[in-house]
Amino acid sequence: MEEELNQIEQQVAEITTDIEEVLPVLPDWVMPMAVVVAFFLLGLVIFRLVFAVLNRAVAKKDLFWRSLVARTRRPLRLGLVVATLTVGVAVAPLSPEQTDFGQHALLIAFMVLVAWTLHTALHIWTTVHLRKFTLGSEDNFLARKHVTQSRIMVRLAGWVIVIVVTAAILMTFEGVRQWGVSLLAAGGAAGIVVGFAFQPVLKNLIAGIQLAVTQPIRIDDAVIVEGEWGWVEEITGTYVVIKIWDWRRLVVPLSYFIEQPFQNWTRDSSSLIGGVLLYLDHCADIKRLREKTNEVCRNSDLWDGNVCHVQVNDFRERVMEVRILASARNAPRTYDLRCEIREELITWIQREMPEALPRTRETVSVDGSHRQMPPGIEVVGGRH
Repeated sequence: MEEELNQIEQQVAEITTDIEEVLPVLPDWVMPMAVVVAFFLLGLVIFRLVFAVLNRAVAKKDLFWRSLVARTRRPLRLGLVVATLTVGVAVAPLSPEQTDFGQHALLIAFMVLVAWTLHTALHIWTTVHLRKFTLGSEDNFLARKHVTQSRIMVRLAGWVIVIVVTAAILMTFEGVRQWGVSLLAAGGAAGIVVGFAFQPVLKNLIAGIQLAVTQPIRIDDAVIVEGEWGWVEEITGTYVVIKIWDWRRLVVPLSYFIEQPFQNWTRDSSSLIGGVLLYLDHCADIKRLREKTNEVCRNSDLWDGNVCHVQVNDFRERVMEVRILASARNAPRTYDLRCEIREELITWIQREMPEALPRTRETVSVDGSHRQMPPGIEVVGGRH
């Protein structure tokens, strides 16, 4: 490889000498610049040829392979340009300082290329992995688990890649490297200040790792946070977006779900039991009410066939509290089922059992048994 580079360098030097003899008025920087530009254009030409070949190769493949080639277009172009420029800087008639500068710039470009390639590979892997799962299905528990883990880990890995590559680039500069060594050697107040400054970022970073591993929440989970009911719409590297039932968005830091209590209605499965409370008169026929409730559940497309119970939950002075429990496949269907049960039962009670509606009873005591009283009023006590 070194012999080939030396031969190319000698040929470029001979061509440069011949051109300088023909055009002695050209500045010194023209030939080195021309060589670098020529190799840059050569890299672009090679990229076009390689990319055309790849496009033709995947033209009859499925969507994944076509998407893979499309996603790697820019990293491939940068890689081929960096490769050709590396040869160009090595053979160009540059001064030692210019050669060092060019090699340093190409080293930084190579680090950016590595980060870009890793980031693209993460997205491709995520796409391939998540093609097996569908969030739109009724029982999407497994899909929500994998989507949540994949998205959180990809975002965290992306942050790690950016931090590591940025640190590597900064360490290629002599001044920054010396500053870093001095900071590590000092190991005192400066490090503590930096640690406190980045505490919120590190806190959310660690919380993100915990969320990905333990998964107290997942994408599309039904949760109650800060008294608001909604779905987990998005999980980023620093916060979670809750889509509230009225389409508002509640943005909560990642660390909240590690440190604060909250309700998750779909933690283990999507099925939920909903409750309906009715306040009826004490003379209500519970047996008929139970039969009607079972009929409503059986005729409803929202009921999952598991739970449908009617219980007298409590007695009060004027009414009794009847609780109805019914289950459905997910939170929205459970809410709609509760509303449907309320509507069907109140209509049936008004029509078939109006005596079950709450009533107020009064007992009137009067003096004198011969006083005329309205019909329906019984005279108790008093003098005869």
